[in-house]
Amino acid sequence: MRTIRRAVPLRPLAVALVAAGVGLLAACTPGTHDEPAAARASSASVVQTPAEGFAVVARVLRHPRCLNCHPAGDRPRVGDDARLHAMEVQRGPANHGVDALRCDACHRDANQPLAELPGAPHWSLAPRSMGWEGLDDHALAAALRDPATNGGRSLDDVLRHVTEDPLVLWGWDPGPGRSPVPVPHDAFVDALRTWIEGGAPSPEPGIVTTF
Repeated sequence: MRTIRRAVPLRPLAVALVAAGVGLLAACTPGTHDEPAAARASSASVVQTPAEGFAVVARVLRHPRCLNCHPAGDRPRVGDDARLHAMEVQRGPANHGVDALRCDACHRDANQPLAELPGAPHWSLAPRSMGWEGLDDHALAAALRDPATNGGRSLDDVLRHVTEDPLVLWGWDPGPGRSPVPVPHDAFVDALRTWIEGGAPSPEPGIVTTF
Protein backbone atom coordinates (compact mmCIF):
# COMPACT_ATOMS: atom_id res chain seq x y z
CA MET A 1 0.00 0.00 0.00
CA ARG A 2 1.42 3.36 -1.02
CA THR A 3 1.58 6.03 1.69
CA ILE A 4 1.59 9.71 0.74
CA ARG A 5 2.76 12.06 3.46
CA ARG A 6 1.84 15.70 3.37
CA ALA A 7 4.78 18.08 3.58
CA VAL A 8 4.92 20.47 6.56
CA PRO A 9 6.25 24.00 5.73
CA LEU A 10 9.62 24.82 7.27
CA ARG A 11 11.10 28.17 8.13
CA PRO A 12 13.70 29.54 5.65
CA LEU A 13 16.66 28.89 7.97
CA ALA A 14 15.55 25.32 8.53
CA VAL A 15 15.18 24.82 4.78
CA ALA A 16 18.72 26.08 4.21
CA LEU A 17 20.11 23.79 6.89
CA VAL A 18 18.27 20.78 5.49
CA ALA A 19 19.47 21.53 1.96
CA ALA A 20 23.06 21.90 3.16
CA GLY A 21 22.82 18.67 5.09
CA VAL A 22 21.42 16.76 2.12
CA GLY A 23 24.19 18.10 -0.12
CA LEU A 24 26.88 17.12 2.37
CA LEU A 25 25.36 13.67 2.80
CA ALA A 26 25.23 13.12 -0.95
CA ALA A 27 28.85 14.18 -1.32
CA CYS A 28 30.09 11.91 1.46
CA THR A 29 27.96 8.80 0.89
CA PRO A 30 29.72 6.02 -1.07
CA GLY A 31 28.02 4.01 -3.80
CA THR A 32 25.56 1.34 -2.79
CA HIS A 33 27.07 -1.98 -1.77
CA ASP A 34 25.24 -3.91 -4.49
CA GLU A 35 26.57 -1.67 -7.27
CA PRO A 36 29.94 -2.90 -8.64
CA ALA A 37 32.80 -0.42 -8.95
CA ALA A 38 32.78 -0.94 -12.71
CA ALA A 39 29.15 0.15 -12.92
CA ARG A 40 29.83 3.28 -10.85
CA ALA A 41 32.66 4.48 -13.09
CA SER A 42 30.85 7.06 -15.22
CA SER A 43 33.74 8.59 -17.11
CA ALA A 44 37.38 8.07 -17.95
CA SER A 45 38.35 10.81 -15.49
CA VAL A 46 37.66 8.53 -12.48
CA VAL A 47 39.64 5.53 -13.74
CA GLN A 48 41.94 4.25 -11.01
CA THR A 49 41.42 0.48 -10.98
CA PRO A 50 41.22 -2.22 -13.66
CA ALA A 51 37.48 -2.56 -12.98
CA GLU A 52 36.91 1.13 -13.57
CA GLY A 53 39.10 0.99 -16.66
CA PHE A 54 37.05 -1.82 -18.13
CA ALA A 55 33.82 0.04 -17.40
CA VAL A 56 35.04 2.82 -19.71
CA VAL A 57 36.16 0.28 -22.32
CA ALA A 58 32.79 -1.49 -22.24
CA ARG A 59 30.92 1.79 -22.69
CA VAL A 60 33.01 2.70 -25.71
CA LEU A 61 32.73 -0.73 -27.34
CA ARG A 62 28.94 -0.63 -26.95
CA HIS A 63 28.66 2.81 -28.54
CA PRO A 64 27.06 2.62 -32.01
CA ARG A 65 30.30 3.76 -33.66
CA CYS A 66 31.87 0.49 -32.50
CA LEU A 67 29.01 -1.97 -32.02
CA ASN A 68 27.33 -1.28 -35.38
CA CYS A 69 30.22 -3.06 -37.11
CA HIS A 70 30.61 -5.79 -34.48
CA PRO A 71 27.19 -7.47 -34.80
CA ALA A 72 26.38 -10.98 -33.70
CA GLY A 73 24.82 -11.75 -37.08
CA ASP A 74 25.52 -10.96 -40.72
CA ARG A 75 23.84 -7.56 -41.06
CA PRO A 76 25.71 -4.33 -40.28
CA ARG A 77 23.89 -1.63 -38.35
CA VAL A 78 24.01 2.10 -39.03
CA GLY A 79 23.23 5.39 -37.30
CA ASP A 80 23.01 6.39 -33.68
CA ASP A 81 19.86 4.26 -33.38
CA ALA A 82 21.71 1.14 -34.62
CA ARG A 83 19.16 0.33 -37.32
CA LEU A 84 19.85 -2.40 -39.85
CA HIS A 85 21.74 -1.28 -42.97
CA ALA A 86 19.44 -0.54 -45.90
CA MET A 87 19.37 -2.62 -49.09
CA GLU A 88 19.70 -5.89 -47.18
CA VAL A 89 23.47 -5.49 -47.02
CA GLN A 90 25.08 -8.72 -45.83
CA ARG A 91 28.43 -9.66 -44.32
CA GLY A 92 29.67 -11.79 -47.21
CA PRO A 93 32.39 -14.45 -47.09
CA ALA A 94 35.22 -12.00 -46.29
CA ASN A 95 33.24 -9.46 -44.18
CA HIS A 96 33.26 -6.95 -47.08
CA GLY A 97 29.73 -7.54 -48.39
CA VAL A 98 28.53 -9.55 -51.39
CA ASP A 99 28.59 -8.99 -55.15
CA ALA A 100 27.41 -5.48 -56.10
CA LEU A 101 26.76 -4.65 -52.45
CA ARG A 102 30.35 -4.82 -51.34
CA CYS A 103 31.32 -2.24 -48.72
CA ASP A 104 33.76 -0.48 -51.05
CA ALA A 105 31.02 0.09 -53.62
CA CYS A 106 29.97 3.08 -51.51
CA HIS A 107 32.45 3.51 -48.66
CA ARG A 108 35.84 5.04 -49.43
CA ASP A 109 38.99 5.59 -47.35
CA ALA A 110 37.53 8.80 -45.88
CA ASN A 111 34.15 10.29 -45.06
CA GLN A 112 32.17 11.79 -47.95
CA PRO A 113 30.50 14.80 -46.32
CA LEU A 114 28.29 15.81 -49.27
CA ALA A 115 26.81 12.34 -49.54
CA GLU A 116 26.97 11.86 -45.75
CA LEU A 117 28.65 8.51 -46.33
CA PRO A 118 31.13 7.34 -43.71
CA GLY A 119 34.49 5.98 -44.75
CA ALA A 120 37.87 4.81 -43.48
CA PRO A 121 40.61 2.47 -44.74
CA HIS A 122 39.63 -1.24 -44.97
CA TRP A 123 35.95 -0.46 -44.26
CA SER A 124 34.27 -3.75 -43.37
CA LEU A 125 32.45 -5.67 -40.71
CA ALA A 126 34.50 -7.21 -37.94
CA PRO A 127 34.73 -11.01 -38.25
CA ARG A 128 31.76 -12.88 -36.83
CA SER A 129 34.04 -14.22 -34.08
CA MET A 130 34.44 -10.60 -32.92
CA GLY A 131 30.70 -9.95 -32.59
CA TRP A 132 30.06 -8.16 -29.29
CA GLU A 133 26.32 -7.68 -29.65
CA GLY A 134 24.49 -9.28 -26.73
CA LEU A 135 27.58 -9.90 -24.57
CA ASP A 136 27.62 -8.83 -20.93
CA ASP A 137 30.79 -7.28 -19.47
CA HIS A 138 32.08 -10.65 -18.28
CA ALA A 139 31.81 -12.18 -21.76
CA LEU A 140 33.12 -9.01 -23.43
CA ALA A 141 36.28 -9.04 -21.28
CA ALA A 142 36.81 -12.71 -22.11
CA ALA A 143 36.37 -11.96 -25.82
CA LEU A 144 39.01 -9.22 -25.69
CA ARG A 145 41.52 -11.51 -23.97
CA ASP A 146 41.05 -14.53 -26.23
CA PRO A 147 42.95 -14.54 -29.57
CA ALA A 148 40.16 -16.72 -30.99
CA THR A 149 37.70 -13.85 -30.52
CA ASN A 150 39.89 -10.74 -30.79
CA GLY A 151 41.36 -11.19 -34.25
CA GLY A 152 44.33 -13.32 -33.19
CA ARG A 153 45.88 -10.59 -31.05
CA SER A 154 47.74 -10.49 -27.76
CA LEU A 155 46.51 -7.88 -25.29
CA ASP A 156 49.41 -5.65 -26.31
CA ASP A 157 48.27 -6.06 -29.91
CA VAL A 158 44.70 -5.14 -28.91
CA LEU A 159 46.01 -1.97 -27.27
CA ARG A 160 48.04 -1.12 -30.36
CA HIS A 161 45.05 -1.86 -32.60
CA VAL A 162 42.71 0.58 -30.85
CA THR A 163 45.48 3.17 -30.62
CA GLU A 164 46.53 3.20 -34.28
CA ASP A 165 44.03 1.51 -36.59
CA PRO A 166 42.35 4.18 -38.79
CA LEU A 167 39.06 2.29 -38.83
CA VAL A 168 38.99 2.38 -35.03
CA LEU A 169 39.97 6.06 -35.00
CA TRP A 170 37.06 6.80 -37.36
CA GLY A 171 34.73 6.35 -34.37
CA TRP A 172 35.95 9.71 -33.04
CA ASP A 173 35.54 11.44 -36.42
CA PRO A 174 32.51 9.80 -38.03
CA GLY A 175 31.38 12.64 -40.26
CA PRO A 176 28.02 14.43 -40.43
CA GLY A 177 24.89 12.80 -39.07
CA ARG A 178 26.67 10.51 -36.61
CA SER A 179 27.70 11.11 -33.00
CA PRO A 180 31.37 10.46 -32.19
CA VAL A 181 32.35 8.30 -29.26
CA PRO A 182 31.90 10.67 -26.28
CA VAL A 183 34.97 9.49 -24.34
CA PRO A 184 38.17 11.11 -25.68
CA HIS A 185 40.26 8.61 -27.61
CA ASP A 186 43.35 9.01 -25.42
CA ALA A 187 41.22 8.49 -22.30
CA PHE A 188 39.78 5.30 -23.82
CA VAL A 189 43.28 4.02 -24.58
CA ASP A 190 44.43 4.86 -21.05
CA ALA A 191 41.42 3.02 -19.60
CA LEU A 192 42.19 -0.07 -21.70
CA ARG A 193 45.84 0.10 -20.64
CA THR A 194 44.81 0.32 -16.98
CA TRP A 195 42.66 -2.79 -17.38
CA ILE A 196 45.40 -4.73 -19.18
CA GLU A 197 48.17 -3.75 -16.78
CA GLY A 198 45.92 -4.72 -13.87
CA GLY A 199 45.65 -8.29 -15.15
CA ALA A 200 42.64 -7.84 -17.49
CA PRO A 201 40.11 -9.16 -14.95
CA SER A 202 36.55 -10.06 -15.87
CA PRO A 203 33.63 -8.28 -14.18
CA GLU A 204 30.97 -10.40 -12.51
CA PRO A 205 28.51 -12.00 -14.94
CA GLY A 206 25.32 -10.11 -15.68
CA ILE A 207 26.75 -6.56 -15.76
CA VAL A 208 26.17 -4.55 -18.95
CA THR A 209 27.87 -1.13 -18.80
CA THR A 210 26.66 1.52 -21.25
CA PHE A 211 26.60 5.31 -21.54
